[in-house]
Amino acid sequence: MAKTVEDFNKRRLRSSNITVVISIALVLFLLGLMGLILINAQKYSDYIKEQLVVNAYFDENYEVKDSVKIAKLEQETFNKIQTLAPVKRATYISREMAAEEARKSMGIESSALFEENIFPSSVEIALKPEYVDPAKIDEAIKQIKSTKGITDVKNNSTLMVEVYNNLNNILKWILGFSVLFLILAVVLINNSIRLKIFSKRFIIKTMQLVGAKRRFILKPFIKEAIILGVVGALLGLAVLFGAWYYFITQIGTPFAQDNNQLIILVVGIFFGGILITVLSTIFATWRFLRTNVDDLYYS
Repeated sequence: MAKTVEDFNKRRLRSSNITVVISIALVLFLLGLMGLILINAQKYSDYIKEQLVVNAYFDENYEVKDSVKIAKLEQETFNKIQTLAPVKRATYISREMAAEEARKSMGIESSALFEENIFPSSVEIALKPEYVDPAKIDEAIKQIKSTKGITDVKNNSTLMVEVYNNLNNILKWILGFSVLFLILAVVLINNSIRLKIFSKRFIIKTMQLVGAKRRFILKPFIKEAIILGVVGALLGLAVLFGAWYYFITQIGTPFAQDNNQLIILVVGIFFGGILITVLSTIFATWRFLRTNVDDLYYS
């Protein structure tokens, strides 16, 4: 009979541990998924902002005899623009390149019908994402325009501001959902641990009544919580990156990724899962240590 009861308790304990591990893994998987979405959304937001270019134009009026001198000046100006703080990427467009682009856009095949010197040379500039901010874009354009050799700067500031605001609103929503998932992760893991500790409340109280110190009682529960947290976090991360890899291979498009941010996400999920599990265990155990024996039947 005793053996049967002991086997039953072992099976119940094993089942309880499996349930807790699965709960931790599932919650951390969802939390990690939101983290990956947030990282990639931020990367794609920056990528889109970098496609909003500013065009800086050189003086189009000069004599042929000064062409060598002008070419040298334009190269110096181009090099200077590349060093400006707001500039992410700069591309020099000569008069010939501008004329060729104009021919293609207008569908003109013959160069005889098109003069190459009617377009000024220019620099196509992609600003750093933070300088697409409406509060900074005017300062960025001012710096570019003040560069020696530049006579005019053109950009669609209305489009830039609209795209910037829309992207930021999307990121704010994703961040809000990420915070919500974090809160849900804490609540769900905490409830799973509380149910596990609840099943042992009489054992905890018995140990306390026979003289065991609170630290002594807490120690095995904390060790078990660390193990459950580690297993749950590893399982959650394995499923997360397995599912993410499958998703990427199915759509055939590599997502923008930052290795540093991915490392931070993995470390955060791993140790965050362990920390939440341990703290939930301590709080749940401490509650029953402070509860009267009679109240254990109604807890």
